[in-house]
Formats: sequence, structure tokens, C-alpha cells
Amino acid sequence: MLTSQIIDAAVSAALREDAPWGDATSEAVIPAGATATAQLVARESGVFSGGEVFAAAMRLTDPRIETTLKLPDGEFFSAGKVLAEVSGPARSVLTAERVALNFAQRMSGIATLTARYVGAVTGTRARIVDTRKTTPGLRAFERHAVVNGGGHNHRYSLSDAVLVKDNHLAVLTAGGLSVTEALRAVRARIGHTVHLEVEVDRVDQIDAVLAAGVDTIMLDNFSLDDLRAGVALVHDRANIEASGGVNLDTVRGIAETGVDLISVGALTHSTRSLDLGLDVVLSR
Repeated sequence: MLTSQIIDAAVSAALREDAPWGDATSEAVIPAGATATAQLVARESGVFSGGEVFAAAMRLTDPRIETTLKLPDGEFFSAGKVLAEVSGPARSVLTAERVALNFAQRMSGIATLTARYVGAVTGTRARIVDTRKTTPGLRAFERHAVVNGGGHNHRYSLSDAVLVKDNHLAVLTAGGLSVTEALRAVRARIGHTVHLEVEVDRVDQIDAVLAAGVDTIMLDNFSLDDLRAGVALVHDRANIEASGGVNLDTVRGIAETGVDLISVGALTHSTRSLDLGLDVVLSR
């Protein structure tokens, strides 16, 4: 969850990184008493995300800067749309500009890409979900953007759920236990409210995993034919997540196999920042 405390901590760190000893250019070029009004303008269409983060970059640089958001997070906009307006000391506005834009551009890029994936699976039962393939330290920001784009969040961290992957199973079964026995032991050790998900990479692994009473089964890098076979085999005994090989060209076909969830690492690790700009419209 993207709280004000998380926003302020990350934005403050970014501002310190960008201007550790002040803004040499603005201090040398801009008169101390100058004021400015600037607009956050979309250079291309997309879905807005990061409005409060943009405002925080301005506020934390100088509390005298006033920010008015013209669009809420999660709203679509066209090129040329004014997304926010800021007014205040010109030096401070220019000092905050790059950090404020970096956050808003990246978050809006994620929201926009997510919306494309969500649109591609419309009419199916599949939900588009993110992964832990996020920028270190910025997970809350990037996952907020996924939700703004109409997607859903997977487990937030390693602490939130048990997700047993192939390497876990290799260690678990090294002592001679079967997959079912090993997973039943896992189920017995965790609390009754803890979600248990297990990854498989072949159809013939599914029965043994289901026999352990898992909540979700992840079908990793399955072909469409194998996904359909897996969906038929699971038959509502667990949630089905598809992962691997997911892109905008393949996601519709994956969704049409009947899976419940499609996890897409590209939402956060391969997205392009959206083109937004900050234009000064009045100065004195």
C-alpha cells in the first residue's frame, strides 16, 4: 500500500540524491524572489498514476509550492492534457521538476502498460497480476501504478504468502519425500490463514500438488494446449495462475484457456516511462 510515509521517505531520498548540496543552476540563474506557475502536460496519451507522489516532490522541496492535481490516478488522458499545475518560488519548482517527473512518468508508464494487458483479456475470467520483479525500494509505487491500470497485486513480499517453486521442491524432496508428502508437511507448518501456492512446469506434476491441498497452482511456461489440459485437470480445485512467456501478443490466448490469474513481470521490469513534461506558463 502506498502510504504518505512511504511516499515521503522515497521522495526525500530522491531529492537528496538529485540536489545533495542544492541546485547550482537554479541558484545561479534564477533570481531569489522569482515565482513561477508550471503545468504537468502529457506529451502522449496514457493512464495517470503518481499524482500524490508528484505533489510530494514539490512540497518536500519547498512547502510554499502549491500543487493542484487536475486528474485522479487511474484516469485515461490524451496527449496535450494538463495533469497538474504548480505555483511557487521559481527556484524550488525547477529544483523539484526532475524528481517529480521521474516518478510520475514511470508510474504512468506502468499504469498505461497494465491497462493494455487488462484490455487484451476483457471478456475472460483472467486477472492480470504483477510480480516481485520491481525496482528495489519502489515496489509500493510500482504496484500502486499496476492497480491504477486496472491490474491486481500478487503477494507484496516474501512475508505475505508461501509460494513453493522448483528450487524449493528440489530441496524439500531431496530426503526422499514425495511432492505430496513434502507439501502436506508445509501445509501442517503454516497458519490456517496463510495462502499456499505451488509452481509446476509439467502437466504430470499437477495431481501430486493438488493432493496436498494447495490454494493456487502456478502453471509456468506451459504451452496453450498444456494450459487447457491443466485447467481441465484442476477443475476448480484450486486457483490457476499462468506465468512465463506472457506478452501483449500472447496474453489473450493464455486468458482464453480458462486460467484465473496471469502474472506479468513486464508490467514493472520492462515498462517504458510515459512522456510527460513540466512547462512554465507564467513567471515573474
